[in-house]
Amino acid sequence: MDISENNASTAQATLAPPVVLRVDGLSVSFTGGPDDIPAVRDVGLDIRRGEVVALLGESGSGKSVTARAIMGLVDEHTRVSADTLRLGDTDLLAITPEQRRRLRGERMSLVLQDALSALNPVLSIGDQIGELFRVHRGATRKQAKASAVELLGLVGIPAPQQRVDDYPHQFSGGMRQRILIAMAIALEPELLIADEPTTALDVTVQAQILDLLDRLRSELGMGILLITHDLGVVTEVADRLAVMYAGRVVERGDADTVLARPAHPYTEALLRSVPQASLRGGRLLTIPGSPPSPGQVPTGCSFHTRCLFAVDVCRTTRPPLADVAPGRAAACHRSDELLTGALS
Repeated sequence: MDISENNASTAQATLAPPVVLRVDGLSVSFTGGPDDIPAVRDVGLDIRRGEVVALLGESGSGKSVTARAIMGLVDEHTRVSADTLRLGDTDLLAITPEQRRRLRGERMSLVLQDALSALNPVLSIGDQIGELFRVHRGATRKQAKASAVELLGLVGIPAPQQRVDDYPHQFSGGMRQRILIAMAIALEPELLIADEPTTALDVTVQAQILDLLDRLRSELGMGILLITHDLGVVTEVADRLAVMYAGRVVERGDADTVLARPAHPYTEALLRSVPQASLRGGRLLTIPGSPPSPGQVPTGCSFHTRCLFAVDVCRTTRPPLADVAPGRAAACHRSDELLTGALS
């Protein structure tokens, strides 16, 4: 490499936003039964400031378990291990549970998909948002309420001054989801994890929530891990994506590139199953079978029982997640063929 190339690489690295979250070798097992059940296996991903990374996959693929492990929201019957788990410059594996608890809300936040059950029904919205400022910032009740009003306005709640004393049941589903987002961004965390934030919302409200997340990541510069099974959501806001199946990441890379030319049959099958206006009246394409339960993952490639392109090696040897192109990785024995169109 000549000096000019070296300087260009150095400049590019210098200009890249800092990494907010780095995960490598994350595994999660449930230990409450007679046998340990591996739910997440060797997951790796990273998120930079101002970037949206989507974690995509069917229900049961391990997306929410991954999020809770990152947040430290696991019980005594769950074992979490990782080679690397860092929030900015903080090693999450080296701090105490109490230190981890203090980081939640302060530097990393989680937006759950069921807003009604996530909010306390007997406390006003102002009290629930204001508690964050009282606990983490030492604010008075008056200061906390003023901050809550400001946040409600930021996330698009009409007449926030009047509505700050209302209770969760007095808001629509979309408004409750906005309130959860307001609570998550209250202390301007570095990392926001949004777990299916548009589930059970109508299409118009979904678009409003996605626009809100996109605006907040731009204004506040936070990194966002967006957990979803909706490819439309990924197409709308994601910069990069990681596709999970049976507890593993099977493909990751730039969102537009991966969706335009998948390197894993599972990603390709997900794209095929999205309803197309051009096929109106035709038969809806589906992925045959169903995802395996965490305790009964088949040998070899976990997807081989549902894959249209499976061969003998797929049934016996588990493919590693390997680079298939610059900035892209896939865990498939036939990725090269899929990328070149030989399997289409």
